[in-house]
Amino acid sequence: MGGRHGNIIPTISIRCFNRSTQLDLSPGLPYFINLMVSKKKSAKAGSKPKPLLQQLAAKPEKLFDGKWKQQYAALCFRYRGDGPSIEILVVTSRDSGRWIIPKGWPIERKAPHEAAATEAWEEAGVRGKVRKKPIGRYTYLKLMQDGDVAPCIVDIFQIEIKKAANDFKERGERTLDWVSPDEAARRVREVELKSLLVEFKPLGTDKPV
Repeated sequence: MGGRHGNIIPTISIRCFNRSTQLDLSPGLPYFINLMVSKKKSAKAGSKPKPLLQQLAAKPEKLFDGKWKQQYAALCFRYRGDGPSIEILVVTSRDSGRWIIPKGWPIERKAPHEAAATEAWEEAGVRGKVRKKPIGRYTYLKLMQDGDVAPCIVDIFQIEIKKAANDFKERGERTLDWVSPDEAARRVREVELKSLLVEFKPLGTDKPV
């Protein structure tokens, strides 16, 4: 993909069947794992970290053991002025500084949509009307703190932002930006997320007339 989506780093496509171990490696299927080349500080002095692609190649069973990790993300948007045009919130990750949407792990005693709303508040200081059902999902490979690689499935929840605070938990640790859907898609790396952002149409919101 080129043009408005920007350059795409190498990916392989997979199709998940009930999040099990079956994989279809033919191109063009709906679920993709983004094989990002990330850096990590090695515990051993002088040793070089391996890119995620090399780590996955060394342990391909990670894709087949069914141990997908669940995360929840917030697609935060707001209307521009009095018109129907929208802006989408993107933030930078704390480790690599790449552009993402707010996301995180499940939170005990919180429903998935509540966990997504919590991430939006802690990472960007925004709150609003949250849809309880996910509007989509994407997959990616996450480099864990122990150096392991974990395939993750991220369910995305729509939040129409009504309030933005100047003081929040991760203030100063991330950069925030409100951009058009096309620009948001250009900035993120995950192929599935790019497609969702470009095609995003708010559901059940207080759309200006």
